[in-house]
Amino acid sequence: MHKVELRAAKIPGLTGIVADHYWLLVLRGIEGRQYQTCDRWEVWQHPHQNDSCWGHLHKNLLDPYQGVGNGQSQLIQQWEGSDALLMVEKIESSPSTYPFIRKYRYWPGPNSNTFAQWIVRDKIELGVRAIGKSFPVPEMVR
Repeated sequence: MHKVELRAAKIPGLTGIVADHYWLLVLRGIEGRQYQTCDRWEVWQHPHQNDSCWGHLHKNLLDPYQGVGNGQSQLIQQWEGSDALLMVEKIESSPSTYPFIRKYRYWPGPNSNTFAQWIVRDKIELGVRAIGKSFPVPEMVR
């Protein structure tokens, strides 16, 4: 079984007064309250910060529930079943389908919130503190 969580935390510094950083967790093998694996997917302002990255797109850069320097993370939304499975496919294919892995701008985007909104766009709209969520993402032609 799969579950996808959308999480957010306040950005450090003065920007944290008005802005959050969003990311996604992919949890697999859920049985009761336990899971076998958990991968954190997010866009980071600096590229190539760990071994599982594609430009600015990172997998497991930070611990799953760790904030980004201004407090703890919070669960925004979660999906299970077929909804989660479709999202997992989109998340895990994003290194080859997300068009901005080599580009990052705080304003107006693309940034971490642009990526998160692109993943969940058919499900929900990120909150007003998700600066960059409205940056347009073109569809990739395969």
